[in-house]
Amino acid sequence: MSKDDVVTNVVVTNTAVTEVDAGLDDEAVVLEPHAFGELIRLLRERGYLTLGPTVQDGAIVYDEIESADELPVGFTDRQEAGEYRVERRSDEALFGYNLGPRSWKQYLFPPRLRIFAAQRRGVDFEIEPPEAEPPLLAFIGIRPCEIAAIEVQDRVLRGGRYVDPWYAQVRESAFLVAVQCAQAAPTCFCTSMETGPRADQGFDLALTELLDDGAHLLLVQAGSARGREILTALHSTPPTPNERDRAEAATRRAESQITRRLDTEDLPALLEANLEHPRWADVAERCLSCANCTMVCPTCFCHTVEEVNDLTGDRTERWRLWDSCFTGEHAYTHGGDMRPSTRARYRQWLTHKLGTWNEQFGSSGCVGCGRCIAWCPVGIDLTEEVAAIRVDRDDLRSSGEGS
Repeated sequence: MSKDDVVTNVVVTNTAVTEVDAGLDDEAVVLEPHAFGELIRLLRERGYLTLGPTVQDGAIVYDEIESADELPVGFTDRQEAGEYRVERRSDEALFGYNLGPRSWKQYLFPPRLRIFAAQRRGVDFEIEPPEAEPPLLAFIGIRPCEIAAIEVQDRVLRGGRYVDPWYAQVRESAFLVAVQCAQAAPTCFCTSMETGPRADQGFDLALTELLDDGAHLLLVQAGSARGREILTALHSTPPTPNERDRAEAATRRAESQITRRLDTEDLPALLEANLEHPRWADVAERCLSCANCTMVCPTCFCHTVEEVNDLTGDRTERWRLWDSCFTGEHAYTHGGDMRPSTRARYRQWLTHKLGTWNEQFGSSGCVGCGRCIAWCPVGIDLTEEVAAIRVDRDDLRSSGEGS
């Protein structure tokens, strides 16, 4: 599928490392769509590798973009459990899609990263650090739930006792241009996780795309000093009260379209009390243990380490690679596999993501983006699995059999 066959709705938001300044809403400005190309140019002039949505192989994915022409202009996506497709829109929206299979995790926590190398030097050896410094990245088109996902990974990878140096350095310098959602997919449940559809912090720039009322405009808000510096270099006009109202209405429209729900009340306790629930066996009958859900998840961080030797035996490289709790090797310890069945693996993933993650990191590991639902080949929906366990618990309580 070519780019001409397939689109989007946008808001530019930047997940800056610094706190969002107070009162910046009053400094929102309006840009014409053609000014977005100027924004990309300014970021590249400042040394940023600009990354954003583009159409590739029948999906909207994040990749390097050098101009606004590479955005998925006039395309959208349609998603349901186990379904994803890209279609043409009836307008020229820059960001009129929801979410594709890739997340920003691929740049902050790369799928494959050389940690170090050891080179033999006579009777000694020399340790070589990573081959390159982390790049200066600008994320263009990041959604509110994805900002929340980055904040979750912040707590995991740079907020605790053990800090991932690559992640910390890339994250510290990353410039985030966010998209305030103007539409929602049937797979979205960010409202249940309180992560969207609007971002009020965590960005350098936040943009709302206005396509109604016969005009195509971008309402842009700065969320950091560096975001404001970029914004003042662009030709803009002050927003009218009508344009502000339309921007707020766009977010409310997206919220009204979210119908999927995850009841998070006492969720960790619910899962812990139902580790032997028959629903785990039921889902195991459908689950392929393919690990798609963990690969597309913006917060999963499981990884393994491999040693790679050259043929002479004089050089060894240590690589960090993405892994998944759905693989047999992930739970292997001396003596055997702790989770030898699909039932045990799915239960581990869900109870950690929605339950014990809270104890470890102080928040849920889920942001309600819905990727795991859309990209599961058999359409397994974690919100349905939790609801089934909750209904059985509530039925037992109402009958007097449960505590």
